[in-house]
Amino acid sequence: MNANRRPTRITALLATAALVLTACSGSSSPSPSAAAASAAASAGGNQPSSSPAAQPSSSPAAQPSSSPAGAPVTLTIAANAVVGGKSDQEATWLTNYVIPAFEKEMAAQGKNVTVTFNGTGVADEQYKAQLALDLKSGSGADVFDMDGIWIGEFAQANYIKPLNQILPAADTWDGWSQISPAVQANMSYQGQRYGISSGTDGRFLYFNKDVFAKAGLPADWAPTSWQDILTAAQTIKDKVPGVTPLQIDAGTAMGEATTAQGFLPLLVGTGVKLYDETTQKWQGNTPQIQDVLNFYKQVYTTGLGDPQIQLAAKGRDQSFLEFSQLKIGILAEGDYMWRGVINPTGGVNPMPNRATEVGWTLIPAKTPGSGVNGQNFVSISGGGGRVLNPNTKNPAEAWALLSFMASKDSVLQYTNGQPQITQRNDVNAQILSSDPVLTFVATKVLPLTAYRPGFAVYPQVSQALQLASQQVFNGKSVSDAATEYNATLVKLVGADHVVSGG
Repeated sequence: MNANRRPTRITALLATAALVLTACSGSSSPSPSAAAASAAASAGGNQPSSSPAAQPSSSPAAQPSSSPAGAPVTLTIAANAVVGGKSDQEATWLTNYVIPAFEKEMAAQGKNVTVTFNGTGVADEQYKAQLALDLKSGSGADVFDMDGIWIGEFAQANYIKPLNQILPAADTWDGWSQISPAVQANMSYQGQRYGISSGTDGRFLYFNKDVFAKAGLPADWAPTSWQDILTAAQTIKDKVPGVTPLQIDAGTAMGEATTAQGFLPLLVGTGVKLYDETTQKWQGNTPQIQDVLNFYKQVYTTGLGDPQIQLAAKGRDQSFLEFSQLKIGILAEGDYMWRGVINPTGGVNPMPNRATEVGWTLIPAKTPGSGVNGQNFVSISGGGGRVLNPNTKNPAEAWALLSFMASKDSVLQYTNGQPQITQRNDVNAQILSSDPVLTFVATKVLPLTAYRPGFAVYPQVSQALQLASQQVFNGKSVSDAATEYNATLVKLVGADHVVSGG
């Protein structure tokens, strides 16, 4: 990744935060932290490293609290959540359960600990900008929420540190055994844990059993290759008129859904990730990128998929509706569709007979064993978690709070009895037993999933991938679309950080 590009993004975040704070303060002078960050950025205090990627600090791990035994300790939690507003579930949980329960537990250990909650309900980019500003100036909450896709960016700016550098005891937490390595990876960078996941999701294939029955396809369909998917789609096309055989998000109108639900799951099925943390290179015009584009071309130029859905402003919503109406045979999506769209109770497009009409299966690699890590099946996940501030004055207590928030009892309190996929295997086993799809995601999908690259430039790379997928179903050759994507990628990250060719 080009070090001359990423810190620029952090600097921009700092400048944005400084402007926001100045405008909101009612004063001509920014707050001390905003002034410090703005001055540092203006003076070149956050200049890029001359190395390909700035590495996380290797300074000694922070020592346990310097407060005398029994002395008062105050900790702060920051989250983009407000009771009665944005992310109400989290804000209510923090206020009504986490803070009083943790303070009580600390008191039982003879520690005088007070926790405050700093909740906001702003746009994610504004929250991110404030977070960058606080960390740059050496301030901020002791424990804070962070989207997993921000981890790499903040780590390379040295704003966050691996947990075991802040407190070595973090490595011995018994909770790690209940969080699968694949889920831990969402809050990790270059193999080091920077936080604890607070939940995730997974992508897989849905299929309409009614459509499959009419096509003569099995109700327990389980494809083991891309060709199996294409063959099933062709069978539906031949035998079930009026039904779109296959929907896999493509094009720019679908936005990030194209990348997360379609392109990246296909790409990891070829054996590579979009960004390789070891080589610090992005996939450019490679055989694997061309394989994905060829798949899109096969789907959308042979009548197996409907290109008009991909071009529609609300194409994803349209695909949900058509699936619920038994007008789409196979659809690549996340567990959100099961929970929030086709849910018979309260879904956007409820399917009263969801339990009998809908099938689900893993996304196969291109061929058996060709996926990342030699996998037969693949997925892509998202989600966020919570991170320790490396500037905390009380690392032992801050880690106690972070690990308490991720304990089994705390996570159970957060779910409040509602089925939802959490970061913990023991909690999932307890609360998902009545929901077959969420159990499937928790036990089958998450152990093999991968995540999007956590860099500021990623959204632009994602847009370039979306465009390439659209170009091939609009008639451009796979070779030309991949070449154009490669040129865009080089402009974004630099030629030294792009792998292309065989």
